[in-house]
Amino acid sequence: MNKRNTKRQLKPGNMLNPTPVVMVSCGETPDEYNIITIAWCGTLCSDPPMCYISVRPNRHSYPILKERKEFVINLVSNELTERTDWCGVRSGAKYNKFIETGLTPIRGSVVKAPMIHESPVNIECVVKQVIPLGTHDMFMSEIVAVHADESLFDKKTGAMHLERANLVSYSNGHYYNLGKIIGKFGYSVERKK
Repeated sequence: MNKRNTKRQLKPGNMLNPTPVVMVSCGETPDEYNIITIAWCGTLCSDPPMCYISVRPNRHSYPILKERKEFVINLVSNELTERTDWCGVRSGAKYNKFIETGLTPIRGSVVKAPMIHESPVNIECVVKQVIPLGTHDMFMSEIVAVHADESLFDKKTGAMHLERANLVSYSNGHYYNLGKIIGKFGYSVERKK
């Protein structure tokens, strides 16, 4: 405790960064389909696999999510960043986002909400609980299916290489490519050769 504090105290706020940036697709029929861009999302549990998204009640997708109780999290690649941003600043009340962005809705295996074909990974989710938190409500959801593009798999071993997806993160109002690998889980205690 001898070091002088050189940290600046900020007002309480969300500083967990970077966050994932995802496109969440919802709706049961083509006339109801919508895409909402979300940064407030994450993992909740491994078994059963669970995640969450947090959505403001005034967003166009909110009543669709609340009524249908299912959605798809579509991971965002570098190539999808501009369309993802567009879906985040335009309302589904005024635009058909699939038509406007040229994204392709495709059927998943479990939920009725569409997956986005161009996304490298699609995560089908069923809402288990909605928790009002303040500005956002959290949709706690079970992951019921995951789909990944064939290009992410090694043709010889079948191993998945998620780094091939060129995923994007979000931090303080900006989109970022994920960087180079700097280690792997457990590397700090791994025996050196």
